[in-house]
Amino acid sequence: MKGFNILIVFFMISFACMGQDTSVTNSFGEKINEKNAISSAAMKEKYTAMSIADTLNTKFTGKVQEVCKVKGCWMKLKLDGGEETMVRFKDYGFFMPKDIEGKKVVVEGKAFVEEMSVADQKHFAKDGGASETEIAKIVKPKKTYGFEANGVLILE
Repeated sequence: MKGFNILIVFFMISFACMGQDTSVTNSFGEKINEKNAISSAAMKEKYTAMSIADTLNTKFTGKVQEVCKVKGCWMKLKLDGGEETMVRFKDYGFFMPKDIEGKKVVVEGKAFVEEMSVADQKHFAKDGGASETEIAKIVKPKKTYGFEANGVLILE
């Protein structure tokens, strides 16, 4: 009887493990795809045409420049002309892996232009791993391109 119980436990564990998804996901938040995503160059043009408080629902591809080193709660994507957009995640509902710098992603959500306060700039600089010297150089608010993503797809 003891052998039979051990056999049942073995089979139960085996069947439970078969249902586990061990694949690494490359999609975060809402499921999105690449279809109809514009380039980062086209997105830069759209941002340039926007003023503070404008919003635009869109999807675009970009290269990850920086990710929050604390918990992956934001990332910066490169735009043309040395510009960047700060991407945050809808309702703080998901986070990105901290090791995706240099990877190409698709983001879908809401683009906007804002003026970022000194305090916010310093907070994000600290989360990004900036030195105290770099953080001390932040002394005035600046116009920034923002994005609230409801979904992110990392392209392999």
